[in-house]
Amino acid sequence: MSDPVRQARRITRPVVLVGLMGVGKTSIGRRLASALDRDFIDADEEIERAADRTVAEIFEAHGEAYFRDGERRVIARLMEEGHGVIATGGGAFVDPETRALVIENGLAIWLDCDIDTLVERTSRKNTRPLLKTGDPRAILRDLKEQRSPAYAQAQIHVVTGDGPHEVAVERIIEELAAWQ
Repeated sequence: MSDPVRQARRITRPVVLVGLMGVGKTSIGRRLASALDRDFIDADEEIERAADRTVAEIFEAHGEAYFRDGERRVIARLMEEGHGVIATGGGAFVDPETRALVIENGLAIWLDCDIDTLVERTSRKNTRPLLKTGDPRAILRDLKEQRSPAYAQAQIHVVTGDGPHEVAVERIIEELAAWQ
C-alpha cells in the first residue's frame, strides 16, 4: 500500500464527490472507494430506489424543487449512515442546506473538467433531464458558470480532464493524503 493511500485512509468522514453531470462522480467514486477500501454509494441511485422511479421521471412528474427536497433528505441519511464514498447528483451541492450538511459532516471533493469533455460524456446516454431542454453545450456551460461558486466551497478541488479515471483517483488520493 502506497503512503498516500495509507494517509488518505485515515480520513473517517464520508468523502462526497460533487460537480457537474458527466464529470465522472460515479465512475471515479467506485474506483476511489475500492482504492480506499471503503463502500461506495450513488445518491441518485438511492433516490431512484426510494422513489421507485428514475430521476428523469421524478423531474417530469414533480419538477426540480421536489426532486431537490428528496435529494437533500437522501444525502442526509447517507451521511448519517457513514458511507465511505458518496457520489451526488450535479445539483445537490448547489442547495445551501445540502452543501452545509456535506461540509460539516463529510469531505467534499469538487470534480471538475472542461465543457468539451462534459458534452462528450453526457451525450452517451439520454437520461439527463436538464439537458433535454436545449443545446447541451450551452446548458452545461451555463450550469458550470452558475454552479461553480457553490462547488468552489468544497474542501478539495480536483480537475479530472478527459484522461483515464485512474489518474483522477490518484489525484484525489494525493489531495486526501495532504488534507488536514
